[in-house]
Amino acid sequence: MTDPSERYRTTAAQRELAARVREIAETHFAPRALEWEQTGQFPAPNIKLLAEAGVMGTAVPVEYGGAGGGWLDSAVVLEEIARTCYVTAMATLGELGVQSRAIAAFGDAALKADLLPRIARGDVVCSICITEADSGSDVGAIVTRAVPTDGGWRLSGGKALISRLDVVDIMLVCTRFGTGEGRGIRDVGFLVVERDRPGVTVSGAHQTLGGERLFELTLTDVFVPERNLLVGPGGFKTMMNAFNGQRCLNAAISIGIAQGALDAALARAQQREQFGHPIADFQGIRWMLADCAIDIEAARALVHRAAYNDGNDFPNRYDSAVAKVFANEMSLRVTDRVLQIFGGHGFLRDLPAERYLRWARYGGLGGGTPQVLRDGIAGELYRARR
Repeated sequence: MTDPSERYRTTAAQRELAARVREIAETHFAPRALEWEQTGQFPAPNIKLLAEAGVMGTAVPVEYGGAGGGWLDSAVVLEEIARTCYVTAMATLGELGVQSRAIAAFGDAALKADLLPRIARGDVVCSICITEADSGSDVGAIVTRAVPTDGGWRLSGGKALISRLDVVDIMLVCTRFGTGEGRGIRDVGFLVVERDRPGVTVSGAHQTLGGERLFELTLTDVFVPERNLLVGPGGFKTMMNAFNGQRCLNAAISIGIAQGALDAALARAQQREQFGHPIADFQGIRWMLADCAIDIEAARALVHRAAYNDGNDFPNRYDSAVAKVFANEMSLRVTDRVLQIFGGHGFLRDLPAERYLRWARYGGLGGGTPQVLRDGIAGELYRARR
C-alpha cells in the first residue's frame, strides 16, 4: 500500500516534510508522550527540535524567515505530530495555524517584522484568547472591553480555559471596543497583548483529559498600544476566515490521533494470540480494522480538500466545517474500536489504547463544536438554494 500522503493533494515537498516530522516525532516525542500528559508541562524540548528542523516556521512567510507553507503544509505536520503526542500537537497548533497566519494577514508591518521571525525560530509562544466564563461559541456575549486612551487602549476583562498561558509570550485577545453596552459582534476585534504587560494575571491551572493544561486570564486596565491592533471593531468576521483554517488543523490532529491508534491496533492484533491464532486472523477484528482505515481515509480526504485552498489566504467556511465535524467524530469512533481490539488491556493506563481515546475527545470541544458547525453547514445549504 502506498503512503497515505501520496494519495491526496500533496506535493513531493509536503511528503518530504511529513516524513521528516514523522521521524522526529517517533524518535523524540513518542518516548515521552505519557510524561508530558502526566506532568502537564509544556513540551519545550520538542518545540526546540521542530524549530531547529525549520518546522515551526511552516506558516510564516518566507520574507520573515519562514517556509511560506499553506494550510495543507501545516495539516500534514500536525497529523504526524498527533500520531505520537497530543500535548505536542496542541503546543504547536497556534504557531502552525491561526496565530501566525492572522498576524501575517492582518498585522501592520512593524508587528509582523517583530513577531513573525521569532515565531519561525521557535522563540515566541502565542495563545488565542476568546473564551470567557459565560461565552464560548457565543462570541457576541464577551464582556472583555478595550476603551480608547492616548496612544492605544485600556483593556479589562477575563478569559477562561486558555492553553499555554504558563509559557505564553504573546496573546491574541478577543475584545469588545469602545464604551457602549450591548451584545453582538459589531464592535468585536482582536488586540495583540504581551504577557509581561502590567495588569496581566494568569491563574488556575486545570489539568485536562488529554494532558494539556488550561488557565484563566485576568486583564486589569492593561495598556495596549495602537501598534498592537490586529483587527479593529467589527473585525471578528474577518478573523473568522482564519478560523476556517484552524478548523482544518484541529481536524488534522484528530486524524493523526486516529492513525496512531490504528497503527497500535494493527501491531496488537498481529501479536496477540487467542485460540492458537493471532487475533488479526479473526473476521470480527479484521472488519474493525478495515472500518478504522475507511474512516481515516475519508476524513483525510475531506481535510486535504478543505486545506488545499488554491492560493487563497484561508479555506472556505463550508469545506472546513464539514471536514472538522467528520474528523472529530471519526477519531472517537476509531479510538473506541481500537480500545476494544486491545480488550481488557485497552482499559489500562500503561498501554496506548486508552490514551488515544482520551486525546480524541478534545477535537469536538475546540474550534467550533460539531453542533454549532452543523448549524453553519445547514445555513450554507439554505443559501445555496436561494
